[in-house]
Parts: sequence; structure tokens; C-alpha cells
Amino acid sequence: MKAPQLEIGKITIGQIVDLMAKELGDNLALVYQNRGIKYNYREFRDVCNQVAKGLMAMGIKKGDHIAIWANNVPEWVLAQFGSAKMGAVLVTVNTNYRSFELEYLLKQSDSTTIILVHGVKRQNEYTDIMYELCPELSSCAPGQLNSARLPKLKNVIYIGEEKMPGMYNWNDLYELGKQITDEELKAREDSLQPDEVINMQYTSGTTGFPKGVMLTHTNISGNAVSMAECMMLSPKDSLCIPVPLFHCFGCVIGTMCCVVTGATMAPVETFNAKKVLETIEANKCTAVHGVPTMFIAELEEMDKNKYDTSSLRTGVMAGAPCPIEVMKSVVNKMGAREICITYGQTEASPGITMTRTTDPIELRVSTVGRALPNVEVKIVNPETGEEVPPGVQGELCTRGYHVMKGYYNMPDATAQAIDGDSWLHTGDLAVMDENGYCKITGRLKDMIIRGGENIYPREIEEFLYTHPKIKDVQVVGVPSRKYGEEVVAFIQLKAGETADETEIKEYCRDKIARHKIPAFIMFVDEYPATASGKIQKYKLRETATKVLGREDDAGIETA
Repeated sequence: MKAPQLEIGKITIGQIVDLMAKELGDNLALVYQNRGIKYNYREFRDVCNQVAKGLMAMGIKKGDHIAIWANNVPEWVLAQFGSAKMGAVLVTVNTNYRSFELEYLLKQSDSTTIILVHGVKRQNEYTDIMYELCPELSSCAPGQLNSARLPKLKNVIYIGEEKMPGMYNWNDLYELGKQITDEELKAREDSLQPDEVINMQYTSGTTGFPKGVMLTHTNISGNAVSMAECMMLSPKDSLCIPVPLFHCFGCVIGTMCCVVTGATMAPVETFNAKKVLETIEANKCTAVHGVPTMFIAELEEMDKNKYDTSSLRTGVMAGAPCPIEVMKSVVNKMGAREICITYGQTEASPGITMTRTTDPIELRVSTVGRALPNVEVKIVNPETGEEVPPGVQGELCTRGYHVMKGYYNMPDATAQAIDGDSWLHTGDLAVMDENGYCKITGRLKDMIIRGGENIYPREIEEFLYTHPKIKDVQVVGVPSRKYGEEVVAFIQLKAGETADETEIKEYCRDKIARHKIPAFIMFVDEYPATASGKIQKYKLRETATKVLGREDDAGIETA
């Protein structure tokens, strides 16, 4: 059983779903064991068509922006492919976002619609935030929102059974969709072009605010094809997806890699090591994705209880440096002998380099692989822009079908990221060997990577500046054995003010994502600075590492 060949650059995501339904209709497409959901590719196409029609019936036009704020529920996957079929741009929302971040995203993205669950960590946390941001929801009819704070937002779609004031229910989509004919949906699908934007993901910004990365049908499907090829995925494979769908890791390396190869998607709604292992066992998954902390938790769970993971063959470990011993345990204990390492970023859809299933484990634990098929990679001197020879450190740049269209409504930021020759400058320092295998050695930018989440200090600094007692703040990362890095805030208070760590953390709670809240707060009178007054963040990082006793963590042997 082979998947049909796809002409990347000439096919839309909706057309890929249709092709798989035609060629591999009986093959299992999506399974949620605990919910009794099992769609083959024919059934999956039909449900996606219903979702697409429902969105059209709501008046959503080609190019309109639809935000989705939910964990890995079945509706997320259906929204991803249903919206792609009718040409709306899916704007993914981090499930850790709170009111401050959500309001910014909905405004900056010009979203006309948001799809949401009641909450993930606490009952009704998301719906409460929506009513707080848009009190008008309580008294309006579904689809008739007229919000003072979010003037473009018209539709709120609730994933759940109970009726929420002012919101459509997910099932309303199926009912409304009956108004749209097959011919109308086909006409909409036929009007879409592969190089049009179909997905938008927000990445933390060095300017202090997240930027909307615009990704096209070709960006996403092409990257999925390239990565699936490296994993040797086929219609015989079944992929366990515990990584969040709101990240490229979930919705490209996860769901799209399956759909472009006719493999089975087996998402886990919210990460839990036990649920991941149960999903692998129940569905005889041949592949599993995760960041290192997820694999560590799964290995610990396997020490406590017995699970059959003998079906595993491959998958992707990415999002943070991979400790060598963890990689070896995933191969030897979980059985994923062909597990791959991937490096990338949202702006590259996201994959740039990847190890191959045939690479020896030494290469898989010491590098992030070589360029994906049909992708160019070079290492340049950050000062001159000249390419450097093998073995010399420089900035990793990439070019090809996978590079984003740009940042939404941010032309200057786009021009800074992509040069005149179409090379995306990643801001990551790397060394490439004579065979093209790369090692990531550092960062030009001040990014912190905590448990696979990219965090830009400037974003947290901008938020903390809103605290009435804070005069200045500098945020850095400190090494962490568990998360890779954790957030430290060095705070200067205004004259005469007093505050403690608890007060600052409480101020952050429910306003910014949990992973961005500083793990450690240090109050200082001054910052180390150069003669010209530029603050030396590397010295703050050294101070925090020493004070917190993290010197040993900084030397973890990683890939």
C-alpha cells in the first residue's frame, strides 16, 4: 500500500485530503480511542467538508482569519483541514495564553472568528476570559458580536454540549453547513492557490510582542512531505501525537505528515505520559513525537507500569536539546530505533534539518541532522554575511519552499528575517561538517527555550513594565536539568517601593502564559553594563547560574 505522489507547489491542503480519500479511502485517518472516534480517509474528508460548509454558511470568506484556542481535541484536527478546504486562515492560539496575550493576538491577527473549548487546566477558564474581553457576548445572538475591544471579531464557536450565551456550538456548524451545496464548496476549493496563506502561528517576538508567521499550503504540505520522507512514513504507519497542535510540531510534523502519506493520526488530548503509552499500545502506533521532557516522563512511567511499545519504529524528538541517555533509552527501551532529531522554527514551517532513520545513533545524538530534501542550508559569518567553511561557527540560514510568506502586517520585521536573496536568517549559531550535518551551538538572539517553548525575554519585560512598582527589568534564561532553561527576572524597583517574589508572580498569573512567568525573581539596584551603557545580559545569566547553583546543569551533555 503506497501513498499517491504529491506535486508540491501545485496542490492545496484540501486537494490532498480529497486525493487521500480517493486513493486510500479505507485507510484509518484519525483515531481517538477514548472517544470512540475512528474515521477512515473517506469519512475524514466528508466530516471536513461539513465543517468547511458550516464555516461558509457563517459568512466566513476566503482569506478570513479563524483563531482556535483548544487542546488536541478532535475538533482541532477537523478545524485545521475543514478551514483549509474553504480557504480561511487558521490562527493557532497557545493553550497557555491568558487575557493579555489573547487580546493582542485577536487584534493583531484581525480574526473574525474564534473556536474554543471551555478550558484546559481549569473549568471555564477560556470562556470566562472571552466574556471578560467581550462582555457584549452575554447579550448578543451567535454571529452578531459587536465588541468594543475586538471590533473585527464576530463569531465565537464553542466546542462543548452546553449552550453558551452569544456563542455557536460546534454542532451548529454541521446544521448550518446544510445550506451550502457540494458545488459551492467545490467552487470555493477551486479558487484556492497553493501559494496562498492558510495558517498563521504566533512566535514570540524580539520586539516585545509575538509576530504572526504566515504559512501557505505549499509551506506546510511541502515540509510535511520532506519530513515524512526522512521518517519513511507510509499508509501502514500510525503516529501518536502528544505535542500541542497549536505548534508546528503538532499540526505540521504531526497531522500533516500523516495526511500527506495516508498514515493514521492518533492525537493525545492533553499530555500525560500514561495516556501517551496507552495510545501507543491500543493503536499499535509505529511513531511518536515529543520534546525531551515528554520522553523522560514516558520512560519514568514505563519504569512503574508495563506497556507494550514494541510496535514503535520512528518519530521525532525536537524542541530542545536532547540528552544522549534519553535518546538511547527511547531507542532501546521504547523500541523507537529509527527516532529522528529535527531542528527548525515556525518561520520555516518548521523543519530545516533532520536526521534520517538510517543514520547511526551517534549522529542522531550529536547533531540535528542535515538539510531536509529540497531545502538549502548554509552557515554564514554574522558580521559579513559570507558563507563560512565546514567546522566554523556562524549563523544558520535556510532557503526554499518552506520559508514563510512573512510576518502578518509586519513588513519591517519580515525584511529583517528574510534577506534580498530569500534566505531566512534563523538567529541560531551552528557548525556544519563536511557531510552537511549541523550542530546548534548557541543563539544570536536572547531567546530562552523552556521545555520546547520559545520565550523572548523582551515580551516578558514589556509585560512586567506595566507593574506600577517596577522601574526596570531584565529577563534571562538559566540552565535547568528538567526544562533545558528557566526564566529569571532581574528587577529594579522604583524609589521607595518594596515588593517580593510572590507579589510579582501573582501579578503575572492569568495575564501571561504560565511558562513565561519567571521561575526566579532577583531584586537588584543596578545592572552590569558596557561603557556605552548597554546592559550585559550574559553577566546576568552568569550571576543567576551561580546564585542558583546551576553550573552543573549548564554542562549537560546534549545533542
